[in-house]
Amino acid sequence: MASLCVSTFPTTSLSPLSPLSSKPPPYRFKVSCNASSDDHPKTSESPNLILPMQNNNVDRRNLLLGLGGLYGTANMTNIGSAFAYPVTAPDDISDCVPATSLINNLDDVVRGVACCPPHSPAAFPKPYVLPSFRALRVRSPAHKLTPEYIEKYKAAIAAMKALPDDHPHSWKQQGKIHCAYCNGAYHQQLSENQKVEVKVHFSSIFYPFHRWYLYFYERILGKLIDDPSFALPYWNWDNPMGMMLPAMFEAPGPDNDLRTNPLFDPYRNVSHAAPAIVDLQFDDKERGHPCVDQVSINLCSLHTQMIRTKRTDDFFGCDPNPKVSECGGSIENGAHTAVHRWVGNPRMANHEDLGNFYSAGYDPVFYVHHANVDRMWHIWMGLKGNRNKGPRSTDWKNSSYVFYDENEELVRVYNRDCVDMKRMGYMYEASSIPWKESPPIPRVKASKVALKSVRSVKKAEETEFPVKLDKRVNVLVKRPATTRSEDEKEKATEMLVLNGIKFNSEKFFKFDVLVNDVDDGIQTTATSSEFVGTFAQVPHMPGHKMFITSGASYGITEVLEDLEAEEEEYVLVTLVPRAGTEDATVSEIKIELLPID
Repeated sequence: MASLCVSTFPTTSLSPLSPLSSKPPPYRFKVSCNASSDDHPKTSESPNLILPMQNNNVDRRNLLLGLGGLYGTANMTNIGSAFAYPVTAPDDISDCVPATSLINNLDDVVRGVACCPPHSPAAFPKPYVLPSFRALRVRSPAHKLTPEYIEKYKAAIAAMKALPDDHPHSWKQQGKIHCAYCNGAYHQQLSENQKVEVKVHFSSIFYPFHRWYLYFYERILGKLIDDPSFALPYWNWDNPMGMMLPAMFEAPGPDNDLRTNPLFDPYRNVSHAAPAIVDLQFDDKERGHPCVDQVSINLCSLHTQMIRTKRTDDFFGCDPNPKVSECGGSIENGAHTAVHRWVGNPRMANHEDLGNFYSAGYDPVFYVHHANVDRMWHIWMGLKGNRNKGPRSTDWKNSSYVFYDENEELVRVYNRDCVDMKRMGYMYEASSIPWKESPPIPRVKASKVALKSVRSVKKAEETEFPVKLDKRVNVLVKRPATTRSEDEKEKATEMLVLNGIKFNSEKFFKFDVLVNDVDDGIQTTATSSEFVGTFAQVPHMPGHKMFITSGASYGITEVLEDLEAEEEEYVLVTLVPRAGTEDATVSEIKIELLPID
């Protein structure tokens, strides 16, 4: 029996994170504990917005799959819906609810609660027109930046921090953007008597919103130092050479004082400065076990979140809809959230800065972290064999947000204009992607664990839902088909679906999802095929007890192949609580066949 993931790279005598090496060495990462021989440019124009009750034209694919492509028709009333609406930030940004009206305990808030942007003299934001770029800005890995580039980056951040707080380009205002869009400060008018919060997390608009956010942030920094070629670095946490917090964020400034470094933020976890390796499965607990190979866990985790979502749309999550549950994508729920919590300071009331939505934008690390999240979108779109190109609904394309551009003008931008990053004038410097060749491997093959559990574990149809997540949950879930041919697998993928995940969004919330796992006292990690994914959420601003109902899906076709369990009628599904699950519940667990378009 084993619990490991092996990267197929030759061994090397160099430490994988050695600062003395000028070139990234090849790797073989292996956990030796409990191993056995069994291991193997167009102008954007404001569209005519259509309210949900007016939209009667439904794309056939959306009708079949649900917007975002996550679920079949049987699930349309739960997560995802063919009647999504274009998310639309309000024209009048002064129509912003101060966060003070949302919370009760100001003493717990460190960074301030006034998230609304400065007033604009413009009556309405104008449609943003992407300029023509003579050359592409190149975003480079943070750990490979030259000293000269680091100084330029520091100068740009210092110039932004020197602006008056009420300037739309100031550091404070850039941080407020995330606070406002992510904590219910903006509302969208759906009808005369109905408003809904504008939300940019837990759905398929997560990627485009943050791409636009970084775009203007980058353009503003470039203008402040009079360098239109300036590009934001990215934190290359998906590569072993970049898995430490980039040194420039913790380097002393003038007079050898850490506080004078404009990239420094005192609200970080001091124990996670280099040489600590980022934990892409972080759940607020420090590992520190000699058998834990963090690099392997990270690579296997990314393989699952990226490679095993090629035939499904769970990379993006479902499209937003005011009448149904929310559901984020694999990277948002996985690596994205883990890094937020890993960097945030556990000694602060709300894990400020990066560990809470309201304060995350005040740490410079937020932007280089999200640059790599944006890069994951770009890489996923180009993966070999990827038959999905992301959301294609008109509502998704017409979803829009309001920002101040680099010229201090209030503008409206649309999802449809940010899908091609080269049109936006930037690209990413190439970096090796070892997680492509780092698949998880089974702990136990052909375990027949589901069949053996029939007498001790309830079937889903016999389970009284909702089930609480205050302890480990085991459920036997019937599969829609067994022994499918390769041709059938090419037409439909098998999905494990969790509906009605209800949790308190004030808390960091996380649980792991396992299938056919043998409970032998050994913790199953992302290095194992039995580990199919994670559900995790960065907390919102504290004080208003906001319960969220969400959902998630996980492709298990390849997992069942790995585990040699394709002929089994049932799958043993295990939910393992990790953080904030005391008052959380799940209302449905099922397996569906999702048609592949």
